[in-house]
Amino acid sequence: MLLLAAASFLLTHVAVAQEAQSRPQREFALPVTPELEPGAMELLQAMGERLAAARTLSFTAVATYESPARTGLPLAYTTLSEVTLQRPDHLRVVTPGDGPAIEFYYDGATMMAYQPDAGLSAIADAPPTIDAMLQTLFGLSATYFPFTDVIVADPYGDLATGLQLAFVVGQSTVVGDTLTDIVVIADPTLQMQLWIGAEDRLPRRIQASFFDELGHFRHVLELSDWRLDPELPPDTFSSAAAAAATPIPFAPPGTP
Repeated sequence: MLLLAAASFLLTHVAVAQEAQSRPQREFALPVTPELEPGAMELLQAMGERLAAARTLSFTAVATYESPARTGLPLAYTTLSEVTLQRPDHLRVVTPGDGPAIEFYYDGATMMAYQPDAGLSAIADAPPTIDAMLQTLFGLSATYFPFTDVIVADPYGDLATGLQLAFVVGQSTVVGDTLTDIVVIADPTLQMQLWIGAEDRLPRRIQASFFDELGHFRHVLELSDWRLDPELPPDTFSSAAAAAATPIPFAPPGTP
């Protein structure tokens, strides 16, 4: 009976594999002319305006990335970051895990990435706005924060530029422990699905897939613990331990 079951499983597996090989490969297509539902754009704009209006804000970001395992199927890797900013020129990102603990500080003139376990700080001069600093940081070290779209000066403009598709999926009562409106947007680079609070217009989840990425893996960002316009202590965007660590230059991954 075991041999028969094994043979049956093998035949089924071979049949499924042959069927998969005979299917045409998936092709992704965007509309030739933009198809932007007004309701979807209104929700996106309301979210962007709510974020941009906050002089100070903080939130928790849990990012999950998929990457192929030896089997070819994806594995999930997760990081947690505590984010605090003061517009237009202060940012702190503390990432305790998973992976090496990293702290990032920007005060409008200097940016500093600190690894407590190694006692090292990468330090560099920085331009006077968060947006310009993020571009400089990426150019120096290929560092990119997955929540960049919600901390730039104009989140709506950042997301809406170049869109070819936008529509409303519906609502959810599961994500973020609140009622959310679900919006999908797409441009030539990626498709993004956003869960936006129906009452406060704050993003609770963002899921993105890139058209040209092999495997079309999902990049998921969970956003919680939102605080808008909190009073921040004067030392929020500095660290004595980071300043005292051994200084090193910013550099991209793989640099000796």
